[in-house]
Amino acid sequence: MRAAIVTRYGPPAVLRIVEIPAMVPRRGEVIVRQCATSVSAGDARIRGARIPRGFGLILRVVFGWNRPRQPVLGIAVAGVVARIGAGVTDLAPGDRVMGTTAMAMGAHAEEVAIKANRLLPLPAGLSMAAAAALPFGALTALFFLRDRARVAAGDRVLVIGASGAVGAAMVQLAVHMGAKVTAVCSGPNAALVRGLGATRVIDYRTEDFRAMGERQDVIVDCVGKTTAPDAQAALVPGGRLCLVVAPLVAILTAGWQSRRNGIRVLTGTGGEAPADLAALAGLVATGALSPLIGATFPFDQIAEAHTLCDSGRKIGNTVILFGEVAQTPA
Repeated sequence: MRAAIVTRYGPPAVLRIVEIPAMVPRRGEVIVRQCATSVSAGDARIRGARIPRGFGLILRVVFGWNRPRQPVLGIAVAGVVARIGAGVTDLAPGDRVMGTTAMAMGAHAEEVAIKANRLLPLPAGLSMAAAAALPFGALTALFFLRDRARVAAGDRVLVIGASGAVGAAMVQLAVHMGAKVTAVCSGPNAALVRGLGATRVIDYRTEDFRAMGERQDVIVDCVGKTTAPDAQAALVPGGRLCLVVAPLVAILTAGWQSRRNGIRVLTGTGGEAPADLAALAGLVATGALSPLIGATFPFDQIAEAHTLCDSGRKIGNTVILFGEVAQTPA
């Protein structure tokens, strides 16, 4: 089978598609033949060793010193069960499934080994492309909105970076939770973000959200552009600032910044619980959530997908399609 491997940290050109031996499932594992996956900002950051300030040593200890210890990146699984390991009783070859490999990665390949308990049946009506686009942004959004900020009906929520994979999910989930959402993005993406449910859109190139005269209950920065002092003027006293992407110093000083600025600075890393993914898939089925797909690429062009992620102009999710799926509309 073929896999996209990263043999050293660097630009998209370090990616190579190579033949690797077919996988044999271990006990409790399933081998999924991939129909679709995604290239996320996280994948691009690991490949390029481009991470928030202060995390350089941590990245190399966790992921590998000179190159990723797991050369096959990617977490999104959307495909068909090919083989099952011993002890797997609730899945069978031919089942259409979705899930995430989490920290194990390995999804940028034609086949993926994954624990059976990390998979769920592909819901009727959900395309493989949408299933691959759902996990990264929506799981992160759910973690920050539900678990960290505890958004409630009537809250005013401002989302910075609202046209990205995480931001687009933030807007939709906040609206679903009953919040009034203001979105910050570039002007050309304003109509798209309004279509996701934002009641107001701020073009960051011509407007400053801090000067708009309305205080928010929650500000979510999906792109690492805001600090606690920046956000203080736009938050109610005791308001919540969620830093999805933050340098190490911001994470370590979150408590001090909270006390100093009279707001709550919230950081963290979202989980990837299958139960949460199942709940999100249920919201897709009801129409409350729609994974935003900005671009699709065939597997052979995965380096181009990484280039798009590096450009800073990515909209929504970037999806990779395999085989026959790549020849049909997503």
